[in-house]
Amino acid sequence: MVRFEIKKIFSKTVNKIALIILAVVVCVESHLAISSVLYVDENGDTITGIFAAQPLREAKMQWSGYITEDILSKVVEENALINNSEEYLSNDVKENNKAFSKKQGFSDIRNIINRAFCGFRQYDYYRIDSISGDEVRSFYERRISNLIEWINSDEATNHFSDKEKLFLTGQYNKLETPLYYEYFGGWDALLEKASAIIMLLVLITGFLVSGIFSDEIQLKADSIFFSTRLGRTKAVSAKIGAGFIIISSIYWITILLYSGIVLTVLGFEGADCAIQIGSSNWKSFYNITYFQDYLLTVFGGYIGSLFILTLSMFVSAKTRSSVLAVTIPFILIFIPSFLSGISALSEVLGLLPDQLLQMCKSVQLFNTYQIGNKVVGAVPIILVAYLILYCILVPVLYRVYKKTEVK
Repeated sequence: MVRFEIKKIFSKTVNKIALIILAVVVCVESHLAISSVLYVDENGDTITGIFAAQPLREAKMQWSGYITEDILSKVVEENALINNSEEYLSNDVKENNKAFSKKQGFSDIRNIINRAFCGFRQYDYYRIDSISGDEVRSFYERRISNLIEWINSDEATNHFSDKEKLFLTGQYNKLETPLYYEYFGGWDALLEKASAIIMLLVLITGFLVSGIFSDEIQLKADSIFFSTRLGRTKAVSAKIGAGFIIISSIYWITILLYSGIVLTVLGFEGADCAIQIGSSNWKSFYNITYFQDYLLTVFGGYIGSLFILTLSMFVSAKTRSSVLAVTIPFILIFIPSFLSGISALSEVLGLLPDQLLQMCKSVQLFNTYQIGNKVVGAVPIILVAYLILYCILVPVLYRVYKKTEVK
């Protein structure tokens, strides 16, 4: 029965087109992730994509190791030395690019130094140029002091309770320092595009599963379906099973294919590095590695896909309309983005299922929640909550469709 339901899904022309579109999406997103990598050679010429990956990796791996005070001072000194070179001081863009090429090896460390010595909500690309070798030694202390200054400022003081403030500073203090650094370009590029591909994956899969529970009704075959001996038992279970298999297989094939392409081209190095070595993750209070961030992203996306698409199937079963069912993923993914500018809704928006589809972005946000005397971030809450809701939704879907009245 499950095989028959799956066969019905893939027999539709619109669903075949959806799969073709998904294949194109994987290719496009993989290309975008790979082409986002650029390298400027010693002649000042810019190389992108596959050909940039290897020389950039070699340049950055020269700075592999723990980011100690001595390394930080060395970066500041090297940066100042390049700034005083003829290439950097030239009015010729080509010459400037030659100077930039010499900074690529320590560019990641340079960026987080800028982050540490700017205000918590600010970024100045040239901040390192005015930092001395002695001053940069307070690098790790500045990360914590910037947080404390911000959470006690007029901008943020009303957003966090005293316990939440203690939680955030505690998380910052728990980060193991000095940080270990090595080239992590593959993981960074992979995670940068992961949210987009997961959301598109959910939208496209929505077309495939939206008709599973409404097809018989729309084709006026429901009287036959529900009058058979197993129509209200195993046949209903088969539809749920088919939906689960379709969602799971398409999700994991797509994600693993995308991950494999990007990491094979850009490199697997940096998996064990703390995410804070990346400029976009510098302020994150989640003390995890890039590989753990990847696991959170793919498993969070999987749980989100299961919940949203099963909810879509529930709407299909309840309303007898595949059109309404298709709109559910669009509503749950796009409506929160329109409301994101309303600060009063930030706590609510941080717990909506779309956050599961962009987990690598969620770990960058300061969404905290106090449950009794315990404070936790949004990530563990939504992972557990929507997994439980999915487990509840499946038997509810079964009961709803089992009791469908034939009209």
